[in-house]
Amino acid sequence: MDKNIGDIDRILRLGVGIVLIILTLAGTIGVWGWIGVLPIATALVRRCPAYLPFGIKTCKPE
Repeated sequence: MDKNIGDIDRILRLGVGIVLIILTLAGTIGVWGWIGVLPIATALVRRCPAYLPFGIKTCKPE
């Protein structure tokens, strides 16, 4: 499968995911902060299922 997440998008997803999980562990936000696992997972596999129906690709063309 082709990747559809570029480098900047990947870094932003990792950052947002990590911040959400840290805030959850610190008790600042509720259990909804565990949703931060999703952006981390999509950044690691470099595929975003939400981009597929719209044909969005933030990575450089190969």
